[in-house]
Amino acid sequence: MTERLRRPVRALWQFYETLAMVLGLGFLAFLCLIWLPFAMVLHALLPRPVGQPIGRLLIMAGFRIYLRFLAVFCACRFDLAELDTLRRDKPLVLVANHPSLLDAVMIVSRFPDMVCVMKAALMNNILLGSAARLARYIPNNAPLDLVLRSRKALRAGAHLLIFPEGTRTRNFPLDACTASAGLIAQQSKVPVQALLIEFNSPYLGKAWPLFRPPCLPLNFRVRVGRRFAPPTDVVAFGHELEVYFRAELGAEMPTPDAGPASAREALS
Repeated sequence: MTERLRRPVRALWQFYETLAMVLGLGFLAFLCLIWLPFAMVLHALLPRPVGQPIGRLLIMAGFRIYLRFLAVFCACRFDLAELDTLRRDKPLVLVANHPSLLDAVMIVSRFPDMVCVMKAALMNNILLGSAARLARYIPNNAPLDLVLRSRKALRAGAHLLIFPEGTRTRNFPLDACTASAGLIAQQSKVPVQALLIEFNSPYLGKAWPLFRPPCLPLNFRVRVGRRFAPPTDVVAFGHELEVYFRAELGAEMPTPDAGPASAREALS
């Protein structure tokens, strides 16, 4: 193909990448806005034993619809089959690396009884807050409440998802892991299951502007990794988890200028 032909092809593909970004973000907002009034009403009217499972099941269903939309219209490919092997293994504390905004969407889409530890600010987000409250997701702003609510959810037989980096990865492919997952597992006496997210792009990562188009196609894979017993030393466990993730993701350990994150730092 000559350069004369390549230019319009490139321009057309770049237009599609922009369109795919708009469609992807817009469809997610559309799904959230549709569910918003129902989640608000159900949260107010239904008792927790009824509303909670409905909220979690419908979030799973909504995220499955969303991922299917991305696959059909936005040149995204998702390999999530390994997650289905964990559906009957519960309770479990699920921990994963966090390269993009789609990480929780992918994982939650495979589990009908998932509770997420999420940023407290998102509980007041107009698109996400009502659904999260109905599903009884757990904000991360109160350390003691976080541990107690997580323990309660796990004792009820749920899967609990927490990203041990605390936020999306800043220094790709992994930031330091905190002690939060280990503390929850220790107090709940529940094993920790590692999930490894592989993504061929930094799209929707910490350093990627929300409205910057991706370079398509996007390929995602989530692998089931090692399962850890509930730790006795939560600070050492945070470091062990980081070493494991770095080995699996092919990342070297950074030069330590401080020790592993303390439990207080992990939950602050």
